[in-house]
Amino acid sequence: MDELLGIRVPQSAQAEQAVIGAMLIDPECIPAVLKDARPEHFYSRVNREIFETVLTMFNYGEQIDSVTLMARMQELGYYHEESTRAYLTELIRVTPTTANLGEYLRILKDKALQRDLAQVAADISSTVQEGLGSAGDMLELAERSIYALRRDRSIGGLKPVGEAAQAVYDELVLRLNEPERRPGLDTGLYDLDNCILGMNPGELILVASRPGMGKSSIALNIALHVAASTRKTVAVFSLEMSREQLAMRLISSAAMLPNEKLQRASVTESELRRVAQTVGELSKTRILIDDNPMLSVADMNAQCRRIGEDLALVVVDYLQLMQSAGGKNKGGENRQAIVADISRMMKIMAKDLHVPVLCLSQLSRAAEGREDKRPRLSDLRESGAIEQDADVVIGLYRESYYNQESANPNEAQLLVLKNRRGQIGKIDVTWMPEYTSYGNLDKRHQEPG
Repeated sequence: MDELLGIRVPQSAQAEQAVIGAMLIDPECIPAVLKDARPEHFYSRVNREIFETVLTMFNYGEQIDSVTLMARMQELGYYHEESTRAYLTELIRVTPTTANLGEYLRILKDKALQRDLAQVAADISSTVQEGLGSAGDMLELAERSIYALRRDRSIGGLKPVGEAAQAVYDELVLRLNEPERRPGLDTGLYDLDNCILGMNPGELILVASRPGMGKSSIALNIALHVAASTRKTVAVFSLEMSREQLAMRLISSAAMLPNEKLQRASVTESELRRVAQTVGELSKTRILIDDNPMLSVADMNAQCRRIGEDLALVVVDYLQLMQSAGGKNKGGENRQAIVADISRMMKIMAKDLHVPVLCLSQLSRAAEGREDKRPRLSDLRESGAIEQDADVVIGLYRESYYNQESANPNEAQLLVLKNRRGQIGKIDVTWMPEYTSYGNLDKRHQEPG
């Protein structure tokens, strides 16, 4: 249709034919092609149907050659008596070698991306011309759409279940070959990682506690571990503490120096050298901090999109301090509805960015009146929607928080209250108040894996 209107559609018939021809003359290269190419990368309907047939046969473990391919195309309704056989024969004839397959795949994907970009540009132009929403809404849509293209993903749309099933299979094979590998990012707390299988792309992970229990501390511990282990960017949005306060906590934890000594500037010369060394190490990490207390989810999302592929984790401290999700607020909305909106937008942000979002949340006072003060899902403040949207909910508990005479003031528990990936349970960890830090129990650390 576009070509009828005189619009040149980005495509390369030569690249499409060369990729399909390569699979026909050398079936050994089919796995490499299927790893890089998708049906929508092919502009020609005929080429797309041939590719979809090859993909189906490969997933079913069938032998692939020109004869079996034609038979399968007949079953799928793609075979045309007057043209299919001749076209496949021609593809084999004009593809003498697979030597340049990598270059043809690059051209194929580049042309597909150009078509997607043209479609996004047309959608944005149409939205603006029709006046659908405010300028802010239009800008949000534009940023999301462009970011999705940059990440080689599309926003929404029906996709074959086979694509998702293939991705699950590929991950399973990878993990069988690397038994120590977890699907998500490690938190640095071994037993927690084993329980929740790490922090996975698209997940909203909630860490909840009463004020002063140490939720900011555990979030910083995790942020530092991820930044150091992945060498990627961790974005920290702090609505409560300033950058300098967070930096002091990171230095205290990493240098194993009491936080109070840093605040009072009562350090020895050797301790000052440790601080200098720690500052140097922290400067090499890619932890980015925004301490604007008026941030909305839309603000955070926009900043994270600009980081791009290097983003590993988003940390938000904390949910109840946020005033809005950043969209259009309805007048007269109560706080519960606003928090529900923020929670939902947090989950959408995690999916859009394709990274885990670690969000801190306050618990209500309900636990204070119970004999067993361990957190429950029902203690989440202001909205049941938070519990609904989160993939993982972790409650912090320390007996010493409620009982100053506790025999074990350094013992703490992470209560996995919800886990979409599997088990819930109790994780024992160590609380080091002088360093405002959580760590693994020594006895657990020494256990064989």
